[in-house]
Amino acid sequence: MSRPPLPPFDAVSAARKVRLAEDGWNSRDPARVALAYSEDSEWRNRSTFLTGRDAIVDFLTGKWQREQDYRLVKGLWAFSGNRIAVRFAYEWHDAEGGWWRSYGNENWEFAEDGTMRRRIASINDVAIAAADRLLLWPRDGRGDRRPDDHPGLEDLGL
Repeated sequence: MSRPPLPPFDAVSAARKVRLAEDGWNSRDPARVALAYSEDSEWRNRSTFLTGRDAIVDFLTGKWQREQDYRLVKGLWAFSGNRIAVRFAYEWHDAEGGWWRSYGNENWEFAEDGTMRRRIASINDVAIAAADRLLLWPRDGRGDRRPDDHPGLEDLGL
């Protein structure tokens, strides 16, 4: 099963790939998200190293249990051939109700079928007040996609 858009990427297809990834992650559905990765996908997420879809599902299940009311915005940074670099920010709260904004960069490498075979993520967390949240859109229960008219990273100064 292929996962278009397929490499090599141009500006339009790379931007589309980034938005599809954002939409998937905002669903907070680990099994759905894992399908975008090759069966033997390799990850570095902060200091965690993973290999394979089962490990991705386990990792994301724990992540979204800890990171509640998660909302993510991704932005294309650069692309070449089968690689895409992304900036992102996401907001979430912990079990005690403390709000956080997490900033990061990801480097992606894709297989010919459009699945991601390598993901390298560097992420920093900053505590924020609930009143300082910027990633606000209503939850619709159908994937919780960021509306097209909601500002992106550059518009928000992130």
